[in-house]
Amino acid sequence: MIPRPRSVRPRASSNLGGRLCLAVVHPISSAGRFETEEPDSAFRVDIAYLDVSYIEDTVVRDGLEVLFPSAHRPLQMYFEAITNAGLLVDRVAEPSLPDHAVHSERAKRWQRLPLFLHVRAVKPG
Repeated sequence: MIPRPRSVRPRASSNLGGRLCLAVVHPISSAGRFETEEPDSAFRVDIAYLDVSYIEDTVVRDGLEVLFPSAHRPLQMYFEAITNAGLLVDRVAEPSLPDHAVHSERAKRWQRLPLFLHVRAVKPG
């Protein structure tokens, strides 16, 4: 089971001017799925977005099967943990799949939604 983040205690955050950088699967990505393989497929949210939920994805490629367990958490939970640790968020990015990474028509779906959430925070002082 993946624990709920109750606080952020990164080593860098203990020093004035220290930075925290994180990259996680974007909560919208973990909350739903595309209805079809088509590039313009509708995206459907399957869970209660504001609740924590646990997900397992199995990916099979070239005969190798890999299980990816993860936890869905809403955006608010990440930002509460960061600010409760006394950090100030100074950068947020929500990157989508860049053109050079599109290797199939179905991959184009991920150019419409963010795949990841990137956050940078700083310890004020």
